[in-house]
Amino acid sequence: MTDEPVAITVLDGATLNPGDNPWDAVAALGPLTVYDRSAPEQVVARAADAAVVLTNKTRLPAELLAQLPKLRFVAVLATGYDVVDVAAAKARGIPVSNVPVYGTADVAQHTIALLLELCQRTGDHARAVAAGDWARCLDFSFWLAAPRSLDGLTLGLVGYGRIAQRVAAIARALGMRILANSPSRRGDPDGWREIPALFAESDVVSLHCPLTPANTRFVNAELLAHMKRGALLLNTARGGLIDEAALAAALRSGQLAGAGLDVVSREPPPPDHPLIAVPNCLITPHIAWASLAARRRLMATTVDNVAAFLAGKPIHVVNP
Repeated sequence: MTDEPVAITVLDGATLNPGDNPWDAVAALGPLTVYDRSAPEQVVARAADAAVVLTNKTRLPAELLAQLPKLRFVAVLATGYDVVDVAAAKARGIPVSNVPVYGTADVAQHTIALLLELCQRTGDHARAVAAGDWARCLDFSFWLAAPRSLDGLTLGLVGYGRIAQRVAAIARALGMRILANSPSRRGDPDGWREIPALFAESDVVSLHCPLTPANTRFVNAELLAHMKRGALLLNTARGGLIDEAALAAALRSGQLAGAGLDVVSREPPPPDHPLIAVPNCLITPHIAWASLAARRRLMATTVDNVAAFLAGKPIHVVNP
């Protein structure tokens, strides 16, 4: 890069900094423009003069990249980078960096929170008590559904990176056995399984893999039918991994006893989304990553990513 100031544009900064996580350190690296949100038709105009673009969920497909001749670097404000056509960026000589580690503990915590809520129904029971249901009960103990013990059950993890390994550590403390599927085969699960076997053997399956064209909607009707009747499915990765209509059917039929999701294929979901209001389907609004501590780590690594690019030595590049 040159010694001239480098224009930096943030296309969708509202979630990373809703007011408690300032952009000051990024602004110190060059003239900064921050947009809270950008519609697809606004991207080219807003990023036209930027050499560096920061994006979280605003997509940068090949056709938009081709209209940004000044663009030299993309920093994704997340670990997943499927919002950028990284191959098209590489062809144009544009490195794309992500933030590989910032919310490991937070996402693992949320994954386990979803699992415990499915098994204990803590919120439902608290609301029932507030509504007077326990007071009207003739017995000292009242439940809407008996709690489900995790001790001795099998947890299957699709992907076995940092988050999945943290989930595995917590699950082991709860007495669960761990199976995993991951191309890297790193870590120490109790057993490696191919996808069909992992789904068939597990009482709970949790998704922790990136979304790619090859695995889009791989959790389909056939795979769900091979799960144990009454099993649970968790997803804190990407909504596009699941055929959501097939999951809705499996939940309604009782093939699955429950699902806990922090992501769906379209966010926010439309009112007619197939999983809205499906019994035993918990959907949280993509918040596993969103603690202030995690967002501060994300901001700090983004600063490092931009600074490294400006120094001519980009880091965390996903399309080298």
